[in-house]
Amino acid sequence: MFSHFHPYEPFLHQDTKKVIVGTLPPPRFCTKEYKINDVLFCYGSQDGMLWKSLDRIYDLNLIYNNSQEAVDMRKEFLISKKIGVCDIVSSCKREKIDASDLGMKDIILRDILGYIKEYKTIDTLIFTGGNSKNGPEYFLRQVLKKEKIKYDVVSSDIPKVHEFTYDNRVIRTVSLTSPSNAANRSIGANTLYKSKKSENPNYSTFDFRVEQYEKVFNL
Repeated sequence: MFSHFHPYEPFLHQDTKKVIVGTLPPPRFCTKEYKINDVLFCYGSQDGMLWKSLDRIYDLNLIYNNSQEAVDMRKEFLISKKIGVCDIVSSCKREKIDASDLGMKDIILRDILGYIKEYKTIDTLIFTGGNSKNGPEYFLRQVLKKEKIKYDVVSSDIPKVHEFTYDNRVIRTVSLTSPSNAANRSIGANTLYKSKKSENPNYSTFDFRVEQYEKVFNL
């Protein structure tokens, strides 16, 4: 059984407003068997689309490699936009060594409500995925249910938006289409994507993410 842990501490500051919330980076970030263009920071997998999307949206000219410079560029961007990162899973066990959320067992969660209470300016959680089993929203729902905190729908359109009240504040959540390539199949089945693809054959699943992410991060 493989012990999969989160190698990075939450990246939060006293003026953080939006927090990106996922589960765990791929297991190779625990074993330090990095790919050549992995960045040694949250969402640093060379195969992921989050930083590539933000790079396109904000014209960041990021570099993609194992250097400290690559990490610093991302941290500087997050600080400038008052964005934090606090994935909800601390550790889990796996029978198969892969990055599948469904493959996680014996899951230990981070205290996401504790971080919200500590950092008083947080008003939005941005999930890197929807409410599928073992996804970040799925775990938050479990936490809120245990604490008897209501989780109300604001918008059922994609990306879905909910709200809950905690620490005398209203916290909004937005569920992005996952930046993982594994989500390309579900994007391909999306009605809006199909419509845009029919109008422009060059329209891609990456373009779809960029358009969605731009709306969310610029709120």
